[in-house]
Amino acid sequence: MYFNQISVEGLGCLSYVIGCPAAKACMVVDPKRDIQDYLDIAREEGMRITHVINTHLHADHISGDQELRAATGADIYINGSGVTVDYVHKELNEGMVFELGAAKVEVLHTPGHTPNSISLLVTDKVRSDEPEMLLTGDLLFVGDVGRPDLPGAEILDEQVKNLYNSLYVKLADFPDHIEVFPAHGQGSLCGRGMSAKKSSTLGYERRANPMLRFKSFEEFKSDVTSAFPTRPKSFTHIISTNKAGANLLDACPMDKALTPKQFEEMMGEGAVVIDARNSAAYGGFHIPGSVNIGFEKQLANWVGMVIEPGSDILLVVDDQEDYDRMLIELHRIGYDQVFGYLSGGIMAWLNSGRPVEQLEQASPHQLSERLGGNLAVVDVRTPAEWKGARIESAIHFPLSDILDGKLPDLPRDRELVMACGTGYRSNIAAGLLRQQGFKNIQSLAGGLFAWTNAGLPTVS
Repeated sequence: MYFNQISVEGLGCLSYVIGCPAAKACMVVDPKRDIQDYLDIAREEGMRITHVINTHLHADHISGDQELRAATGADIYINGSGVTVDYVHKELNEGMVFELGAAKVEVLHTPGHTPNSISLLVTDKVRSDEPEMLLTGDLLFVGDVGRPDLPGAEILDEQVKNLYNSLYVKLADFPDHIEVFPAHGQGSLCGRGMSAKKSSTLGYERRANPMLRFKSFEEFKSDVTSAFPTRPKSFTHIISTNKAGANLLDACPMDKALTPKQFEEMMGEGAVVIDARNSAAYGGFHIPGSVNIGFEKQLANWVGMVIEPGSDILLVVDDQEDYDRMLIELHRIGYDQVFGYLSGGIMAWLNSGRPVEQLEQASPHQLSERLGGNLAVVDVRTPAEWKGARIESAIHFPLSDILDGKLPDLPRDRELVMACGTGYRSNIAAGLLRQQGFKNIQSLAGGLFAWTNAGLPTVS
């Protein structure tokens, strides 16, 4: 049997290729939208992709099912329980079995994360007649379980009950040695506290996963509904796109290197500008109104929280390579209306005589010397980070509140220094507050990471 796990860093998406080179056939489970990895595997192993399986209707990334069908002719399979899927597909049902040579794959209906969630029980028939692994989709993660709130508040109670039954009743039939391979790992917003490990065993999760150790349904429900991760703006758009079946990437706008004049004209028509350079470069000079979302592991999640789905997007990047990288990240979460990048970068804009803004980056030592008076440090990290360590005089105002449209109760002309963990989120926060009329804003370069490395004091 052939088995391979493919990982998308940042989003935390995990997909799988299962098949048999001797039978010259394989399936892809929960594919990402950029499908070249799967095509390369199939070619190198001498297999044809015959099945594409979605373990559920994904909320955090656009499925690559339509791309794979167009490229290979494979059939798409999904369970339709509680959801309407508009594209042509074949139905997955409890007990359905796929046999691809040495690989045997059985379908288990395991609702809870979504009503249509399934898991896949995998057996390598060459090694044993006993199942070897369980692809759990978004039911069971390494260190956590899938959040049940994404399909909607009106069915949350039903989802929580289903989640409990799938975890505590359905999985109870399987032995400890079964290996667990989830659809997500660290970085995903489909759970609360996933491990960096990408696989586990049922036995270890039963021992170490806190969500599998409750003595009653009531205790489980109380914990699982106590707090949910932030839901990015992109999730609703992604769900509806996956229901309908995503357009092929060939239908996306052709990327263009735009002159400053063309770039400015598109901005005038409402296009959103994402500046993907690092925080220091953005601080030096940037286009007024642009939002700084640079390259880091959580890039796609931050785009999904900050940028409205369906927006026309323009990019400021250092070079064509960065543009191509950014395009992949945006397409993975359904931001397809990307019309090009500023040819020549920010210097071309500056040299054309067009206006620029600066976001002053205060070093830790500079900020330390100026604390007090009219200056306010606004810490935009999460409550957990704030409790861990903070600058003593700082004000806590999480970025999530700013994204929800709330504003700090501070004079618009007061001098503000935004602070976060590394300087990434503080630039985003500063850009958003500027759009709301806060003008006298700086960002703490390097964030609390640089502050503590400089030996400056914190409190907890």
